[in-house]
Amino acid sequence: MRIGSTGNNIAQLAQPPMAKPVQIEQDENFGQMLMDAIQEVNKSQTDSRKMQEDLMANRPVEYHDLMITMERASTAMSLTLQVRNKLLEAYQEINRMQV
Repeated sequence: MRIGSTGNNIAQLAQPPMAKPVQIEQDENFGQMLMDAIQEVNKSQTDSRKMQEDLMANRPVEYHDLMITMERASTAMSLTLQVRNKLLEAYQEINRMQV
């Protein structure tokens, strides 16, 4: 391994990155991204409910998998509610602005 050749690479890495234009796909917008996130939260809630029903029906369910699934669904729902609250606050703040 040649140590001398890596000096230039390290110097280049130390420089701040140049701003590159962000390419956004035309067919994916904020609304679609939000709907996808809500569908994922719904899926985690459904998975959790199914595992709970399996446990109550005395089907074989690992307790730790059930607890992880329930906690994941709870965390996803809490995050979704917090995002909704922030969006609502931002909307209300924009409405209060004087033009």
